Amino acid sequence: MPHRSNRPPYGDHRRHPGAHAPQGLLPVLAAPGSWTLGHAGRQVRVGPVAFWIIVGTLVIMAGWSVITATYFAFRDDVLTRLLARQADMQYAYEDRIAELRAQVDRLASRQLLDQEQYEKKLEQVLRRQAALESRAAAMSSLPDPTPTGSVRPAARPAAPHAEGAAPAKPSPISDTVIMVAPPEREARLESRTSPAGAIQTAHQSGGLQGVLARLNASLDRVETRQIATLNAVEESFDVKAKKMRGILADLGLDMGKVAPPPAKGRATGGPFVPANGALAAGEFDRQLYRISLARGQVERLTRTLGAVPLRRPLHGPVETTSGFGVRLDPFLRSPAMHTGLDFRGDTGDPIRATATGTVAHAGWNGGYGKMVEIDHGNGFTTRYAHLSAVEVKVGQSVRIGQIVGRLGSTGRSTGPHLHYETRVDGDPVDPQKFLRAGVRLGEKL
Repeated sequence: MPHRSNRPPYGDHRRHPGAHAPQGLLPVLAAPGSWTLGHAGRQVRVGPVAFWIIVGTLVIMAGWSVITATYFAFRDDVLTRLLARQADMQYAYEDRIAELRAQVDRLASRQLLDQEQYEKKLEQVLRRQAALESRAAAMSSLPDPTPTGSVRPAARPAAPHAEGAAPAKPSPISDTVIMVAPPEREARLESRTSPAGAIQTAHQSGGLQGVLARLNASLDRVETRQIATLNAVEESFDVKAKKMRGILADLGLDMGKVAPPPAKGRATGGPFVPANGALAAGEFDRQLYRISLARGQVERLTRTLGAVPLRRPLHGPVETTSGFGVRLDPFLRSPAMHTGLDFRGDTGDPIRATATGTVAHAGWNGGYGKMVEIDHGNGFTTRYAHLSAVEVKVGQSVRIGQIVGRLGSTGRSTGPHLHYETRVDGDPVDPQKFLRAGVRLGEKL
């Protein structure tokens, strides 16, 4: 650093022109506040600002030289650390990317698994729906459970009647139990949307799980109604069969002896195949099988009771004027056996068959007057006496409720009435026994 002084420099060259300047740059103060640098006889005047700029530049260059030397001396270590840091960052990013990929794979696997589960559940719902529809088709042939033994009035074609006679009224008595299917036999799924369509709107209605739950709940309600219907039908047939068997037992009839042959017009056949598979079938199929058996029993019992004179021969309210058993003879006024029941009525009232059968006699028969006798089979016969007109012929088949004659007062009679007899193996029995059984069966005559 040049030393600034107010004293004149050693050796004034102006006074000693022959003196030589020292070698190198020598600062010479030329004026206050400025510097003069000299070298080899040359002098440069430098101001304070330029001087400090030069000094600063030299300092910066020295510092840069030190830094550069340090960098080159420790460059390998610095590069090693930088590369290690970059490698760590790269490994961290790769680990993160691998973790994200693993999460994506897990989500994809879970979605795939959920989709498979939903597809399985949907397939189960579809199979269940198909099963319920097939059950509904099988149940469509089942009758509606009606009151036991009820017989609905049905219009029957009138039998031929004599000329001049009044037209016959439709018979209010039917020879078969009419079973009407219920108005809603086939099950209707409450959800009008198919399962496949419901899945498409799942996101708008609470998700797939909610849709499947609602579909299963709807199918549960349908299945519950089907089971209730089956139980009602089976119970109805059981009650009917029990009541019919009880009536036959009260009448002292043996089902094995009075059972009619198979109904005509129902020809069936085929090879015998044991029903071993029925044991392995589901509860629904087993219940249908039980209902089929019970229905067959009811039909056989109905045909059997159809040949038993349980119905009244007159329609509407009637009055009994004389019962079965010993009474005073209306003509001789002495005890006599009355073999039937006398029903009061008006001349010309229609007389109806009380059971199916074949006409064994149609015409005059002594004290019976005009009489119709019907053979019902199994030893049962009925007689309708004191008729004013006979409207059937011998050998003619008659149905329950078919008009066989008109009320009158022919033969040994004191006035218009019907003498009605019920005979078993030719012997007269009290008709009230059979008429009461008909009331128990539910006949509305």
